[in-house]
Amino acid sequence: MTNIEITPVSYDLWRTDKAAFAKAFGESFAETGFAVVSDHTISQSTIDSAAEETKAFFALSSETKRKYADAEGGFQRGYSPVGSENAKGREISDFKEFWHTGRRLDENSRYRATMKDTPTVEELPEFNLVTRDLYEALDSFGADLLRAVALYLNLDEDYFDDKVDNGNSILRLLHYPAHTNPPPEGSVRAAAHEDINLITLLLGAEEAGLQAQHRNGDWLDVNAPKGALVVNAGDMLQRLTAGDIPSTTHRVLNPSEERARFPRYSTPFFLHPNQDYLIDPLPDCVAKTGKVEAPITAGDYLNERLREIGLLKDKP
Repeated sequence: MTNIEITPVSYDLWRTDKAAFAKAFGESFAETGFAVVSDHTISQSTIDSAAEETKAFFALSSETKRKYADAEGGFQRGYSPVGSENAKGREISDFKEFWHTGRRLDENSRYRATMKDTPTVEELPEFNLVTRDLYEALDSFGADLLRAVALYLNLDEDYFDDKVDNGNSILRLLHYPAHTNPPPEGSVRAAAHEDINLITLLLGAEEAGLQAQHRNGDWLDVNAPKGALVVNAGDMLQRLTAGDIPSTTHRVLNPSEERARFPRYSTPFFLHPNQDYLIDPLPDCVAKTGKVEAPITAGDYLNERLREIGLLKDKP
């Protein structure tokens, strides 16, 4: 494996020199599809509280957790059991379970018809509060990072502001169970895949395993230092930028034999644009790369991809 480091970019630089931060952040994105941001604004108490309640939720019985599953809605809110999701183009499901917290909409929001409320976990009242706090903190920070992306792309700093303010963004609480018994043959914690959305914010995990594929084909270990976030570009940003910013393939490996008895928890925040936002490749990016894909709304693109990864099923 080639030794390529993703150098952290301090968020403190954004406060003093936005252009310099945008350049460093954007160049990291363009090189690997990933960036590491240190000195972020998410409070450690919010992170710790959510982590504690996440472990409490996944420790509930399977019967209890399944009360909060919504297969008909593509598991876009609430609980998804092991076996719900597979990587695009892969038949074997990932060995993981997860929870989705979504955006809290105003009562009169035009998106209510297509974006459900997040279910309330009756057994763990604190779970609902702390996961909501983490959602809001990551949503706000992610919108700020998109301002840096806009500057890197020579757009107005606020270009994305009104395009993500009601986006179908999701906080995913992931649990990769310990391998107390051998996992199903051929399964991995998360097979090689790309994210669907604009950008993903990821808090550091206690257990290793996340790898990103560099454009030269090598796999890089990705670990966020304490106090840092890993940020990666998704397919929607790749499409918008005509491939100038790549949506990098990444995976989560099965644990080594000595770590097999330890579960892995991870907390990605998938930042999505508003569902009616038209993903139309930016002219400057098209001129640079020569790649053109037909415009598509974020909502249509999401549903297309959810079918490909097995979360959304076509009705017979």
